[in-house]
This record gives sequence, C-alpha cells and structure tokens, in this order.
Amino acid sequence: MVGLQILKRTQRISQEHVQAFAEIPVANVSDCMTRLTAGGPRLRPYHKSGRMAGAALTVKTRPGDNLMIHKALDLAEPGDIIVVDAGGDLTNALIGELMVTYAMSRHIGGFVMNGSIRDVDMIGAGTFPVYAAGVTHRGPYKDGPGEINVPVAIDGMVIEPGDLILGDSDGFLCVPIAYADEVLEASRKKVAAEQQTLKNIAGGTHDTSWIDVTLKRIGCNTEPR
Repeated sequence: MVGLQILKRTQRISQEHVQAFAEIPVANVSDCMTRLTAGGPRLRPYHKSGRMAGAALTVKTRPGDNLMIHKALDLAEPGDIIVVDAGGDLTNALIGELMVTYAMSRHIGGFVMNGSIRDVDMIGAGTFPVYAAGVTHRGPYKDGPGEINVPVAIDGMVIEPGDLILGDSDGFLCVPIAYADEVLEASRKKVAAEQQTLKNIAGGTHDTSWIDVTLKRIGCNTEPR
C-alpha cells in the first residue's frame, strides 16, 4: 500500500566511493554539482564534530511518528545513513539518546532527520553524525504510517535508496549513484584548484583579474567615479 510499505533496496553506493568522498569537503562536492543540490540550511549537524559518508536507507514517515525509523534501524547495514523525511515538522522529536545509542551499537553511519530530535546534550558530546531540522523535548508516536526504501525529498533534494550521503560542518548532501564517478573526478580537481589558490595567496601571486572581466561583461565600471 502506498504510504505503508517496506521495500527492498535495489542498489547501494560502493564502499570505494564512500571512502573516496569521505575526505572531500561537502562544499567542494556541492560546487561540482552546479550549486543546485543541497539538503537545505535548516538541517544542521548536532554532533560535536566529524564527517559523515555512507549509503542512504530512506524513511518517509508522518510528522511526529518514528515507528518506521525503529524498523529502519533493524534493517540497516553497517555504515548506512538513515535519511528520514518527516515533512520538516518540529512538534515531536523523532530520535534521541536511546535510538542514537542503538544505532551506534549497530555501526550505523549517521542520521539525517527532516524533523526534530531530543537529548542534544548527549548527541552534542559525541561524534556520531546527527543532522536535524530542530529540537524539542516532546517525544514521538509509534503508530505509522510510513515507508522504507522509497524516494524522499528534503528541500528539493531528491534522495533515492542507496545514494551516497555526505555531511560535514557545512551541512549534508546527496550524490546520486549514477553520477558518483563524474562528481568524484570533478571534486578532486576542485580540491586541487583550491589548494593551488591558497598557495598563490600565501605567495602573493593570487590573480584577481577575473573580477574586472566580469564587471565589464555585465556593464559595470571597474574604477570608482
């Protein structure tokens, strides 16, 4: 039944891709996806520090209900990122200390919650990745409905089951499996280019001529008048 079903995940990003992307800043990857793909500024990291990289196990649930999230924890493979679309409603927390502790015991890679969490002192003291839209002490219901391993969307970013999920202090991002190789190659070049720019700045050879070129192209004077 649509809205009440658990499906099998038919694809999963390779561990080689996960490891390759894990050390690349999310901002660099985002730049290589034309800056149009993002999980939105609302979802912020609540853990102390650390990066996140893994395959998406998706959950779509009604606001304030975490029944399917509990089920997802039992279905998830080590390293999976549980991505939950709860509509962005912040009324009830969907996970807290107990579920995070259980996820850690199962070697889950992290949570992305388009909804609220609680027990932020515990979460904030650790390095287990938790991204969420907000915080509330009010607990969840456990009645459903919901779906597991269906496409979800967070602020316009579509996430398919098995896609690559990345996260750092700047936020989180989804890289579709079909574009992983292309985005990885571009991201590595982006990192190398930025490292060269930093060297140029340090050495006093940074070229800013592009600024005037752009101003002239859009019809703006380049010297004060």
